[in-house]
Amino acid sequence: MGKKRVNKYPKAFRKMALERLKSCQNVTELSAELGIHRTQLYKWRDQMEPIDDGQGPPANSRERELRKEIRDLKQLLADKTLEVDFFKGALQKVEARRRSSGSSGAKASTTESGS
Repeated sequence: MGKKRVNKYPKAFRKMALERLKSCQNVTELSAELGIHRTQLYKWRDQMEPIDDGQGPPANSRERELRKEIRDLKQLLADKTLEVDFFKGALQKVEARRRSSGSSGAKASTTESGS
């Protein structure tokens, strides 16, 4: 097996790419020019310029607000996903109990409406 390359790009290259990212109009064009995938630029930005340590965008910048909103929405989505998984599991248990209690295969008796 081949070894996984860690830090394939030198730190100086990553810093230069991030400086250009701050002022570029089209991230896709920048990434093509640098020969890397655009998502890699965003990963580097998030790693090297974390929001909470003050090295990211200024506190009142629109980008910082949007990053915070994205982080909050991701957390909310994760919470809702956990809730859905919980309720799916509970529903499966209820359905399994229903199947085991009515294992005769006969149709359940119901009252017919008189017409």
